[in-house]
Amino acid sequence: MQPTAIPPAASVGRDSYLTLHYSLADLDGNEYVSTFGLSPATLQMGSGQLAETLENCLLGLAAGERHVFELAASDAFGEHNPRLLERIARSALPPDIELRPNSLIEFSSTDGGAGFAGLLCEIDDSSALFDFNHPLAGKPIRFEVELVAIL
Repeated sequence: MQPTAIPPAASVGRDSYLTLHYSLADLDGNEYVSTFGLSPATLQMGSGQLAETLENCLLGLAAGERHVFELAASDAFGEHNPRLLERIARSALPPDIELRPNSLIEFSSTDGGAGFAGLLCEIDDSSALFDFNHPLAGKPIRFEVELVAIL
């Protein structure tokens, strides 16, 4: 009788399809997104559903593992870039959108590609100031993940 080799446990690779729970919080404990307590998320690695820096944390993990990663701002969503603050004349904004400070406004791309969002920081009679940085840019984060399955 030949001994049978035990197959190695599957681990997350760059093209894996995963089911997982995850949360993103700042280091003060303010949670921005969490699937814990809800249905787990399913995602394809490398598809842009999760930031590449977060995907890199998942590489090599096996199903059933739970980890907490603390990432510096530069290793998470990058530093806050002041060049991504833009003042736009109110006359250039659609008249039918409600403009309230601290609201996220969706903009369509001029080339028909994917749109983008900007946080309305301030508004006056003539213009509005938008921040097009990722909302977590410039913040160190806590990324918690529980890998449910590698499909």
